[in-house]
Amino acid sequence: MPEGHTLHRLANRQRKLLGGKTVAVTSPQGRFAEGAALVDGMVFYTAEAWGKHLIQRYRQTARTQRGERLIHVHLGLYGAFSEQASPMAPPVGQVRMRIEAADIGVDLRGPTACQIYTPADLDALIARLGPDPLRRDAEPERALRAITKSTRPIGALLMDQKVIAGVGNVYRAEVLFRAGIDPYTQGTRITRDEFDALWADLVSLMRVGVRKGRIHVMRPADDHGAPSYAPDRPRTYVYRRSGEDCRICGTTIAHGVLDGRNLFWCPACQQ
Repeated sequence: MPEGHTLHRLANRQRKLLGGKTVAVTSPQGRFAEGAALVDGMVFYTAEAWGKHLIQRYRQTARTQRGERLIHVHLGLYGAFSEQASPMAPPVGQVRMRIEAADIGVDLRGPTACQIYTPADLDALIARLGPDPLRRDAEPERALRAITKSTRPIGALLMDQKVIAGVGNVYRAEVLFRAGIDPYTQGTRITRDEFDALWADLVSLMRVGVRKGRIHVMRPADDHGAPSYAPDRPRTYVYRRSGEDCRICGTTIAHGVLDGRNLFWCPACQQ
């Protein structure tokens, strides 16, 4: 599933491609036909991300908020956007939503959710999400309170979207390694200084992800040695490196399962 930086990068891209343009919106697959009809012919005003959720805003004109409509997209495991010049070729595959301006268009395939949202729906979504490290209006104190009141492991709390929005398995494993924190440490044992360091690192690393379009977690001095866990992926400290030597101390990287998700850590560096 895409981590939060991917959704913010998508929002930035769609603002650049479609922002302020009148668009034709359809659902070639048919599953979003009614929703598409509601925004067809409107102006694509903007797009924004909240954690792993994308919100598109459509208006009657670029200068008025009157009649604004929202579309909520959650990509899930299989959702993806693709782009092509306009006029667009006939749709291929199961295109849930097609958005086409005079010069460019995008297709959405395979999302977990693609639906019309009301302002109340958006408020409810925001209320159930934790602060997003990539949003300038984020309130990290909310995450601090949730973590330090919980006896759940910090490795589980970082993946809980109600605690912090947008963090996935790679960022979870890597920021805990970089902070030297055992993923099984209870939230109540996380200090203010440790939380501040984790939050600042998430903000920094996820911004790199938005800028580069890929996760990059290695400090320059450590970015050498064993290759990445898969082709065309950056090196990691612990993620998907179970059984290999730690890049820092040489200890064997450990693997476990926490709340149904694979967990990776160095037993020596993260005590």
